[in-house]
Amino acid sequence: MDMIESISSFSMDRFSLKGKVAMVTGANQNLGMGYAVAFAKAGADLFIPHFTEDVSDVKRLVEAEGRKVAFIRGDMTKHEHIKEIVDACMAEYGRIDILVNNSGTNCFRDFPEFPDSEFKRVVDLNMMAVYYLGHEVAKVMIRQGGGKIINIGSALSYTADAMCPAYVTAKHGVIGITRSFANELGKYNIQCNAICPGFLATSVNSDVSDNPEYYKKITDRIPQGRWGNLDDLMGCMVFLASPASDYLNGADIKIDGGFSCTL
Repeated sequence: MDMIESISSFSMDRFSLKGKVAMVTGANQNLGMGYAVAFAKAGADLFIPHFTEDVSDVKRLVEAEGRKVAFIRGDMTKHEHIKEIVDACMAEYGRIDILVNNSGTNCFRDFPEFPDSEFKRVVDLNMMAVYYLGHEVAKVMIRQGGGKIINIGSALSYTADAMCPAYVTAKHGVIGITRSFANELGKYNIQCNAICPGFLATSVNSDVSDNPEYYKKITDRIPQGRWGNLDDLMGCMVFLASPASDYLNGADIKIDGGFSCTL
């Protein structure tokens, strides 16, 4: 295809997820729900592994877009549950086109007293499950001839903060997993990328955003002068899941209003 033909053939349909099946872990709440609904709006059906019980909000929002959604509940830190997730999605839909490794947790303690059990719990969910589920889903995508894996990093994928050594370790590891998967799976037409959200004005962060001094300190460092909203992430997610990003592989995209490029 020559340059003129390539340019003229471009269509906004390349951002469509029509006919795709997207697995988004932990999408019954918080940021994952936003990703799942964005995918539904772009035409995808959803499969949601979750840990907490209530799935009513995401079910209603996905079905309002005319898309299907199915669920499986369990603990992703249990290695045996990983294959159950993949088998259940294949039984429901027969394919997996998109995987978003969204599930996560954190623990804040003074470093000298940080418990080994909490370090293991946080790393197991935020990093080890990313590898194990990604590895299992990749086998499906190889058989299908392609797919998209999107991991969730953080501003703490590049630096550290106080009292959360497990989370910092795990989020650094997510970037390594993303690059390794991109290197291993590119030849199979599977792209693996990560988004790294900055500070978001959500209920999850209310314990820090409700502190006026801390809120101002962070806001003053963000060139756009505000914390992010969930819909600031949703468009990038659709892009990474769609054919429009087929030549983007191994990237970690900071969505932070410019926070990471300032002092």
